[in-house]
Amino acid sequence: MNAEEILHIFPQAVRGRFRMAAEKAEGLQEIRFAVGRPVRVIMEEGEFFLRNTGKLTRIIAEDCWILQEKEMAQFLDHVCSYSRYAYEEDIRQGFLTVPGGHRIGIAGQVILKEDGGIKNMKYISYANIRISHEIPGAAGLLMPYLYEKGRILNTILIGPPLSGKTTVLRDMIRQLSYGGGAHRGRQVAVVDERSEIAGSYMGIPGNDLGLRTDILDSCPKSLGMLLLVRSMAPEVIAVDEIGGKRDADAILEIIRCGCSVIATMHGSCMEEMKERGIPETLFDCVVLLERRGREGEPFSILKRDGEGYDR
Repeated sequence: MNAEEILHIFPQAVRGRFRMAAEKAEGLQEIRFAVGRPVRVIMEEGEFFLRNTGKLTRIIAEDCWILQEKEMAQFLDHVCSYSRYAYEEDIRQGFLTVPGGHRIGIAGQVILKEDGGIKNMKYISYANIRISHEIPGAAGLLMPYLYEKGRILNTILIGPPLSGKTTVLRDMIRQLSYGGGAHRGRQVAVVDERSEIAGSYMGIPGNDLGLRTDILDSCPKSLGMLLLVRSMAPEVIAVDEIGGKRDADAILEIIRCGCSVIATMHGSCMEEMKERGIPETLFDCVVLLERRGREGEPFSILKRDGEGYDR
């Protein structure tokens, strides 16, 4: 990832305002738009406001860029390649993916179907540009815990937003696929429901997920996992942000087929798995991000021993 890749997310007319932020790409996490409000830039070191000159400030200054309605419309037209109709399904789901794997969440007024489902969205006034980070080696400290007697343990990463779940998962997939040292490369399949893991754009992944990885893009996890087991014969299936019983049932089915699973979930503790209808017994290994372990690692890890877990 480089500054030019980030700058191309924005229309030419305003691209220069983001140069300073884009040049700090490694620490850049989000850029948030809201009509009538200052443009915000979220970095590793905290929140900044964007001035009209492109400079960043920690306080709301008089020359901060207040996003106008027409500027939001121009931004949406740009990321939709000036054909919002072609991106109607993405808009309905509330996000757009752009080259480089960066994801743009959007919000506005929802148009409902007769059955209560979401038909489309209009008057889009909010956008959250989440910058995708591909960090080779991000899962390095965790990889030894994934193997046991030649098999890959069923593993779940639990952490709050911005804890690095997807970044770590992405590198786990890459390392499992390529293999290395005493471990051979594995056939991995990824269900990338929101195009965030692989960062696919028009079917082409923007991130390196390894030599032996197949990707099913924009498919619901519960359907995609079962489809991939039948069609691609993977040894490992990886999914991001499992949500409840439907995902849990699909995971149980593919484990019964002899396939290992690596997943992530929003949360801060194992108890939240139960609250969402996800049995603890599905996973052999639970990794709690942003909770340090006994050895000083930037995570806490628990492995199932019989009916319980041991740190």
